[in-house]
Amino acid sequence: MNPPCGRCNKPVYPTEKVNCLDKYWHKGCFSCEVCKMALSMNNYKGFNKRPYCSMHYPKTSYTIVTDTPENLRLKQQSMLNSQALYKEEFEKNRGKGFSVVTDTPEMQRLKKTQDQISNIKYHEDFEKSKVRSDAPPPENRQEPSSQETLATGPGGGRHFQALYSYTAAEADEVSLQEGDLIWDVEPIDEGWVFGSNQRTGQRGMLPANYVRPV
Repeated sequence: MNPPCGRCNKPVYPTEKVNCLDKYWHKGCFSCEVCKMALSMNNYKGFNKRPYCSMHYPKTSYTIVTDTPENLRLKQQSMLNSQALYKEEFEKNRGKGFSVVTDTPEMQRLKKTQDQISNIKYHEDFEKSKVRSDAPPPENRQEPSSQETLATGPGGGRHFQALYSYTAAEADEVSLQEGDLIWDVEPIDEGWVFGSNQRTGQRGMLPANYVRPV
């Protein structure tokens, strides 16, 4: 049985057969999809299993990847790996007086977000200082350390809110969803705090840079 032609769907006989791009073609049908110029095995370019000449070969472009369930799973797995690496680096450097954080894409994104939040806070403080003649500008005031902010929060409270979602990697950690309220927050080590998730009732460890005081 003779196979159908990839263009005209008529039977292709052995004497006029061109086998290319996983299809069979009549020699006269093997031509550019756009200008219909006759092509050969030496000058064609394939795209989506269709032949093109060099002039009309489609130019590929980058497309936005849809958040399919598989892509979302891979994204979440990448985030979990970054969190696990962060915690591993912290454990290695505990007691050394400083913390080394691996500069992963996820940590770069978190750092950028924290910088934006700090910039907004700076301008809010500056606007408040303008209505008080005795208040120095923000750059002349000493900002509290991160540990002091975590320990007391605004107005001496200990209420925080989750900036990002976080999936607990250990039994003593607390999972978060963006916007969750966290009560009774207490600092424990550089980069980690202890608190209760109001939504789930769970209490345990969570990363300090995933929450902000409210």
